Amino acid sequence: MPSWGSYSFAYGPLVVLVSLGLLVLVMRWGFSTGASLVRTQSTTPGTPGDYGVLVEVASPDDEAAAEAMLVALQAGHVDATLANTTDGLRVLVWPDDAARARTMLGMQA
Repeated sequence: MPSWGSYSFAYGPLVVLVSLGLLVLVMRWGFSTGASLVRTQSTTPGTPGDYGVLVEVASPDDEAAAEAMLVALQAGHVDATLANTTDGLRVLVWPDDAARARTMLGMQA
């Protein structure tokens, strides 16, 4: 067995203590309640053009009507989402599903 000198018996516990200290520091940082390094999403409404290729198929009057529309579209296997825009609530779908979604909701195509 190699010999590291007269203090070799202290190296094992020293390595364990340093490892535990680093673990404690990482855990304190990970579970701290300070400012997060992860950027949070903005909850401010965007303009209707801020939603990429999604197409507006309906503009419900209130959130209850919007949720009912989403349930109806999802029952018909149409991927839909609700967006709170600067112009009010909008139901958005993919362009390929827009005509079918408008038909399902009774809107004109």
